[in-house]
Amino acid sequence: MLLGMVCALASAVCFGTASVFQAVAARSTAPGTDSGVDPRLLLRVLGQWRYLAGLALDGLGFVLELVALRALPIYTVGAALAATLAVTAVVAAPVLHTRLRPGEWAAVAVVCGGLAMLALASGAEGHLRGTPGLRIATLVFAVALLAAGALAGRLPERSRAAALGLGAGFGFGVVEVAVRLLDDFAPLALLTNPAAYALLIGGGAAFLLLTTAFQRGSVTTATAGMVIGETIGPALVGVAWLGDRTREGLAPLAVLGFALAIAGALLLTRFGEAPAERDRAPEAVPAADC
Repeated sequence: MLLGMVCALASAVCFGTASVFQAVAARSTAPGTDSGVDPRLLLRVLGQWRYLAGLALDGLGFVLELVALRALPIYTVGAALAATLAVTAVVAAPVLHTRLRPGEWAAVAVVCGGLAMLALASGAEGHLRGTPGLRIATLVFAVALLAAGALAGRLPERSRAAALGLGAGFGFGVVEVAVRLLDDFAPLALLTNPAAYALLIGGGAAFLLLTTAFQRGSVTTATAGMVIGETIGPALVGVAWLGDRTREGLAPLAVLGFALAIAGALLLTRFGEAPAERDRAPEAVPAADC
């Protein structure tokens, strides 16, 4: 269990740092369309070395997350990954020249504190591998997420980054659940398992929505939505269908942790636009080197 927690925390560091690099690349790339979500955006940002560096960190973080998911309940891994929010906020300060206000730091602390309580309440990983119906439902949800993301991209500017970040979080949540639903890694078994396709579609949708959120809004706000999306849903699936449980007598602590995490994320969404970031137009962000 210790190895799993170390891998989960290291994964959070990778994902948090990657988010900032990808935000710089996304903001220095022209939108190229009036639509809120442009699939071609991913092709354009691949020409930015910072985005590629972020992808490399994401790849390392994903490997570490896989190790953690095989050793810990989904909600414990999600709690550890909540540190992504704090990492993003800290790294964004010198890189994006942003400055978080006291209210925003308090919101970061509430999110991380609430999910830390959840981690303390976690029990052993469930050993159920899910039903065929759950695998199909995961795939359907991943496909529906693409359509919902397109609608989120057309929301007003104030709520767009949070909605896109939340959608990205749901996509990463699909990946977390799909990993637990893969019980056979033989090529034929993967080709016939809907969870394998859900993993690919959910991961692709998550990267597209998160990149769009970084380009069109606050990096911290987008990451706040992502943390909630990739934590709450997968945790419920793990408890309801995969056999994840809390430690004996600590279920109330887990519920309180969830409530604090949601409240903190909502506060961060409300105050997420740091002054230096809010006052500067997107084109004023230094262009990333190609």
